[in-house]
Amino acid sequence: MTLEQRNKIMGVIATISRLLLGLVFTFSGFVKIIDPLGTTYKIEDYLHAFGGFFLKIDILAFPAAMCLVMLEFVLGLSLLLHIKPKLTPWLLLVFMLFMTPLTLYIALYNPVSDCGCFGDALILSNWATFWKNIVLCLLLLLVFLDYKHIHSLYTPKAEWSLLVLLLVASLTISIYCLRHLPLLDFRPYKVCADIPALMEIPDDAPHDKYEVSLVYENNGVEKEFTLEDYPRNDSTWHFVKQNRKLVEKGYEPPIHDFVLVTNGEDPLDITDEILSSDEPIALLIMYDLSKTNTSLLRENLDELKDHYDNLYAVTGSGSWAIKEFAENQDLDIPFLTCDPVTLKTIVRANPGVIVLQRGRIMEKYNLRDIQNQLKNKLD
Repeated sequence: MTLEQRNKIMGVIATISRLLLGLVFTFSGFVKIIDPLGTTYKIEDYLHAFGGFFLKIDILAFPAAMCLVMLEFVLGLSLLLHIKPKLTPWLLLVFMLFMTPLTLYIALYNPVSDCGCFGDALILSNWATFWKNIVLCLLLLLVFLDYKHIHSLYTPKAEWSLLVLLLVASLTISIYCLRHLPLLDFRPYKVCADIPALMEIPDDAPHDKYEVSLVYENNGVEKEFTLEDYPRNDSTWHFVKQNRKLVEKGYEPPIHDFVLVTNGEDPLDITDEILSSDEPIALLIMYDLSKTNTSLLRENLDELKDHYDNLYAVTGSGSWAIKEFAENQDLDIPFLTCDPVTLKTIVRANPGVIVLQRGRIMEKYNLRDIQNQLKNKLD
């Protein structure tokens, strides 16, 4: 094989690797660009899991999320469109040198169950995410093997113009989705979703499997036993505790944490009542009352109440926060409580609205879009 043939083959391999990297980064960036709040929530999960100093900087989660998704999206498109072909691989290398050790740590210690690298569009286990990054590093290495033969297709002015255009486009999409709702909804609570059906567990579904061990104490010394060898007939050993370790995850329905409870001295679970109602029921969702856009609420609350006979406010905040918020905002509708993580999953808005009928999500929108939503219904 001649040197020219070898260089040609390496060029083809490098081009394929560049395109694969570009597709992965473009997809990863796009599914997060259209859901900037989802990426923000995931970064907050990381910061809370790490604790300590990281809890103090969770205010940076949103700007960090915006920078991350724009970087991924622009790098991916730069690879696909061959923009700044000499600079882009080095930026990707810096990115991967940070992300790969981070995903290894997450795989080893499991501080969060899902890294969020593909948003809600594709959920990977933490170990799958780490090995995915190893593959990406190998593809990047193949790009570098043909680095000296890489040439730009554009003039410097055209390249910078394209980069600015991509940055502006990604920022515009993110802001639009932030002010309204994600352009694509990959979560189980999408419009037309049947919540009761998505909560069902098949009869033959596998259950969680646990490894159970028993801790006994003898003369101040504790020892851990299995269920087969614990000292069942030895009175010198005294039972201390039982440990359970999940060894195999069973089936988990797409929706498994949707529970609506009344707020008051005697809380009642009215989930079944809400989901079985033949009449439309509107839920005004505010996952955290301290972060709710109160001006938006005041501007649209009367119209919301006029158009929905059955209206509830749903929040993850506590009773005292609910009482104070209702008084300050002159809110005279009944409150229900639900897990705040569930509420953030249901709708990427605070406040947001979903309308249920017989357990099916009929409508879903940011409260600022109520005018357009009602107009569309009339049309």
